[in-house]
Amino acid sequence: MAGEGKWNWKVAHGRELVLGTDARIMAVVNVTPDSFSDGGQYDTIETAVKHALDCVAERADILDIGGESTRPGAGPVSAAEEQDRVLPVIARLAKETDALISVDTYRAETARLAVEAGAHIVNDVFGAQKEPEIARVAAETGAGLCLMHTGRDRVKLADPIEDQLHFLRRSLGIAEAAGVRHEAIVLDPGFGFAKETDENLELIARFAELEVLGHPFLVGTSRKRFVGAVTGREPAERDAGTAATSVILRLAGAVIFRVHNVAFNRDVLAMTDAMLKSRQRREPGQRP
Repeated sequence: MAGEGKWNWKVAHGRELVLGTDARIMAVVNVTPDSFSDGGQYDTIETAVKHALDCVAERADILDIGGESTRPGAGPVSAAEEQDRVLPVIARLAKETDALISVDTYRAETARLAVEAGAHIVNDVFGAQKEPEIARVAAETGAGLCLMHTGRDRVKLADPIEDQLHFLRRSLGIAEAAGVRHEAIVLDPGFGFAKETDENLELIARFAELEVLGHPFLVGTSRKRFVGAVTGREPAERDAGTAATSVILRLAGAVIFRVHNVAFNRDVLAMTDAMLKSRQRREPGQRP
């Protein structure tokens, strides 16, 4: 967490990323026809690679490549179709940029093939609880593992923080049993995944309570439905609302921000980090 100092996130292919001192940006690269914000814009290898490289030019630290939409009501995609979408893009990017590459999947075999193609990080929206073998893939390949909380397909506890702790501790147990290194794991509270607007807002307000889990946090509020509920904006018009959540969550300790608009969020987080460092110089021991 930002409040706990520096963390070297160990990922595949001998790479690592320093977390905590500065906010890090994960760019969304959806190679899908039906994602809620940008579905169909980057659903070919060429358009996806170009978009990803544009995000690198805007100083994205990580490129998150996904081949299956996770929006509510999205149609299922087979493992073969998911792999046909993401693997060529990952292989191209591994040759064309030094940015870290993440594969957004809950499937163990897709994760294994993605790391073989050049991915450094596995980003699982089911927190290794849909296909627990994905944790063994991370352990065996040395990939960084992002374990996300979700409320889908289960009964949640009434208190959102208690539910976060209950779910993510189970995910951490799966990862530990599989042999994933402690320093390879990042957590994600899963904004928008089976969470109503009030629940998302309470989770932002109480975010610092998640520090007890002892791992850095990635957050993905970008253009989510709850941002639209508050602002009245359509998905493509939610970058300002997203940026507001980025600032609040950075102040509360989040270190990685998964966003659609890299440049917008990079600027607001740079200002937030500058303020935090100024405060730290005056008040040693404060964030970050």
